[in-house]
Order: sequence, then C-alpha cells, then structure tokens
Amino acid sequence: MPFAPEYLHLVFPNVTFEALLYGRNSDDPSKLGSSVDDQLTTGRALCDRHSWRIKREFKDTDISASRHTTKVRDDFEALLDTIVNDRPAASVRRIVVAYEASRYYRNLETYVRLRSACLTANVLLCYNGQVYDLSRRDDRKTTAMHAVDAEDEAEGIRDRNLRTATIQAEEGKPHGKLPFGYLREYAIVGGRKRCVRQYEHPEQGPIIVQALQHIDAGRSMNSLVRWLNSEPKAARPNGKKWTGITARRMVMNRRYLGERLHNGEYRTGTWEPLKGLETPQGRAMFNRVTALLADPGRRTQRGTEVAHLLSFNAYCGLCGDHQVLGAWLRAAGPILVGCREKRHVTVREDLADAFVEEALLSWFSDKAKARSALVPDGADTAAATEATQRLVNGLEEQLREARTLSTTFDAGTGRPLLSAASLADMEQTLGPRLEAERKKLTVASGVHPVLLRLLTADDPDEVWNGRPAAGSEPAVPGLSLEQRREVIRLVVTVRLFRPTQRRRVDGDRIRLSFVGEPGFRDRPLRVRGSAHAAESGPGLAAVSGTG
Repeated sequence: MPFAPEYLHLVFPNVTFEALLYGRNSDDPSKLGSSVDDQLTTGRALCDRHSWRIKREFKDTDISASRHTTKVRDDFEALLDTIVNDRPAASVRRIVVAYEASRYYRNLETYVRLRSACLTANVLLCYNGQVYDLSRRDDRKTTAMHAVDAEDEAEGIRDRNLRTATIQAEEGKPHGKLPFGYLREYAIVGGRKRCVRQYEHPEQGPIIVQALQHIDAGRSMNSLVRWLNSEPKAARPNGKKWTGITARRMVMNRRYLGERLHNGEYRTGTWEPLKGLETPQGRAMFNRVTALLADPGRRTQRGTEVAHLLSFNAYCGLCGDHQVLGAWLRAAGPILVGCREKRHVTVREDLADAFVEEALLSWFSDKAKARSALVPDGADTAAATEATQRLVNGLEEQLREARTLSTTFDAGTGRPLLSAASLADMEQTLGPRLEAERKKLTVASGVHPVLLRLLTADDPDEVWNGRPAAGSEPAVPGLSLEQRREVIRLVVTVRLFRPTQRRRVDGDRIRLSFVGEPGFRDRPLRVRGSAHAAESGPGLAAVSGTG
C-alpha cells in the first residue's frame, strides 16, 4: 500500500526528504506550457506542506508519452540520469513527484525504465498525492497496474483521434500542421480546441503564387530558394531558412488548390484556394509546375562525381574558415569559384586552379622544404623511405614494360612479344609484392602515398599532369581530380580574398598556407570529393601508372 505524505516521516525517521518535480503535457498549441506549470505548482505546494526541499524541476511540453510518439522527452531522460547518477547524502531520501502516473509514462516500457532507476537509487515515487516505495512488492504491483491503465488510456485517446481525423477528412476540414500561406481560426468544441476556419494569409499567400510563377517561367529551384530567403514576407514561421526540399514541397502542396489529403486520396476541402489558383489558368500553372518537379527523368544534379578542384576545398577569406568556396556557371562567361553564402568574393575558376597548381608544384619542387614538412625527422626513416620508393618505382616500371610488350606484335610472326599467360603470371607475382611495398612505404614514412609520389619524383609536374607516350615509352596518366583535391587538402590551405588590383590573380587575392606554416588548417573538410583512399585504392593506380 502507498504511504500518505503526512506520515512519511514516521515510516522513514531521521531522514530529510528531497524532491525531483516532473511535469508533462502532450497538447500545447500555444507553446506556453501552462498545463505543465499548473502541474509543477501543485507539486511545489505538496512539497511545501510536507517540508520536502525541491532539488530540481523537469518539464516536457507538447510531447506525448505514448508508444506512438516520435519525439524524445529530453527532460524525462534528464530525470532518469539524475536519479541514477546524482546520489544525495546518506541522510537524504529523494522523491520523484508528478501530478499523476500518466505524466510519467503512457507505455509499459517507460514505466519499467523509471521503476528500474528508482530501485537502483532507492528513490521514492509520488503521484496522485501518494508515495510509493518500489522496493516493496505491493507498491511495484500497484504502480504496474497504474501503468497498464495509463497505456490503455493512451491507446483509447489515439483511437478517438484517428476516428476524429477520418470524420474531418470526409468533411474536408483542415487537419495537421498549419501550412505556410494560411491562417486558422479556432474554437472550443466539445471541450477540445478545434479549427473552425482556414483562410489565406494576406502576405504569405501571394508569395506562394509568385513562387509557382517563378518555376513556371523556367527558372531554377536554386534561384527560387535565394529569392524566398531574401524576401521578408516569405520568412518561415519557425525562423528556419528555405531549402530546396522545403521550397519544392511548398509549390507542390495541393492544399493551396483547396484540396485535402487523407489515406493517399485528395478531396475538396472546406477552405478556398489561394487567390490566383482558383481559376482554370492558375490550376493549369500549378499542374505544370507539379509535372515538371515530379518528372522522374528530370535531373536535379549532374551526379555525385566531383567536377571542380577548389569547391568545398577552400575558404572565403572574408567570412572565415566556416564558409567554404563553391563553383557555379553564369548564363554567359566562364565558371566562377567563390563564397557559397554571400558570393561577395569570386574569381574565374580556371585562373584560380592554375595559380594554386603552379604554387603547389613549385612547393614540391623544393625537395628539402617539402620533405621537412611532410616526412618525420630522422635519417633512418628518410633512407628507408627512399629505398622502398625506389623498389616501388622499379616494380611499377617492370609491370609497365610487360604490359607494353603484351600489346606489341612481331611484324614477321604476328605474335605478341609477351604472351598473355606470361603477363598474367607476372601480374600475380609482382602485384602482391608491389602492394606490400606500398603499404610499407606508408608505414615507414607516415605520409600519404600520393604525396610521396610527388615528393620523390624528379619532376612533380609529370606526376600531376602525366606524361604522353614517347617512342617505346608508354603514357603515364596524371592524377585524377579526386587525388588532386586530396593533395590540396593535405598540403595547402587556400583562402580567397578580394583583389587589391582589378582582376589580378596573385598571392594577395589567393593566399596559400602550406603545411607547417601559420594559417594551415590541418582539420579535414568532410565533404564529397576527398579521396581518402587506401594504398591499394583505384585512385592510386593512376598515380603509379599501373591502372
């Protein structure tokens, strides 16, 4: 049997009681939390009457406690953490206080978690003005029955809500979250707050029609997003910025045609379409936009492969390192690279790429400087690295020669100078050895294999851009775009500033900080296009000439 609070001091003599208050509600359209505040006020009064010191208060507003909820009750989780981990002195006994059992839980799993926490920390549970000691068998049974009742009540509420939603859908009444572009008028019906009228927002409604006209005129979704975020009347009620996803959902929402969706079917709603969409011409425009955006053959991006050297791989010097550069194509003219957010710093992409590549290859040409920055100190390490690199180069050269011989035919006999079987045997013999030496090279130096290739090459430009076939020498491919981006990320930090002289691309406009220098950013950017490949990855084949 539970304890009455006024007799608790007799059951637990010589103990000071400390309270943890919890309140929760699941329906709070005003977002004011008045119901939760009333619950906590009742709990404070109870604690004051019985001289229980309040340690901390927890409250979850507008969050259901049933098994159907998709939200996390942050304060309830904090309550459990406090019960288990914040233990009071031995002379203090804690009590968790709520208005009723359903404030804590509306499903048995949550009840078990709370019960386990209270048992572990020897904490009492209080609701409905009664105190339960969960170390006692009868109190565990009683609270478990209350938890079953609370869960059943939640299921009944859900069933009634589903029935109400079905009736409202059949009548065409609005339901769910208020859509952008509309306002609602509410009234208390049958003791519950109900929407009695939905009507066009005087400022947001025209914005939606203009957005549809924007896409119908052939303009891009990106330009629509930029316009929405720049137009004060288009500000979203939650304060968040428009994105391509939210803007697309908005212009395809058939509620603006006065239609109601239920169970995958649209029916006429009780509200009027937006002004401009109530006419046949307006509806036709809406359908054209929907057909365009819903077309499965319509490409919204060129693909996942990288296409630019510096986009997402360099920074805006004016905004700071939190803002990366992007690339875009103008209606007429060359591709630009610049600040993705404000676009207040831009430069021609071809000029910027050429400047960065020239400076990078010049840096690698200074072997002493590059080695001191990339390779760990120690003569033994440097010697082992050089020896291993020479062996890797020799194995790669041997494989290249074998592949060339296998595709070269004797003029007299018409047979290849090296048979396919012999080439396959060499591949099987030399391939694993080559991969093992590459791994050894990485371990010995601690340097990325692509960087080692540039570092040990007589001419870094030949590694970067490749070498055409010459006589009996086969062509050597250069680095892929992903590998070039990786080299930049590992070796140099690029920042773009405004020019001091008109249209001039120099070290003042594009400022480079190489590894080991002040300003170098050693934290990698987690964006697509970085080739974090292992030594044996397909990208390195292009570097070594074996792919």
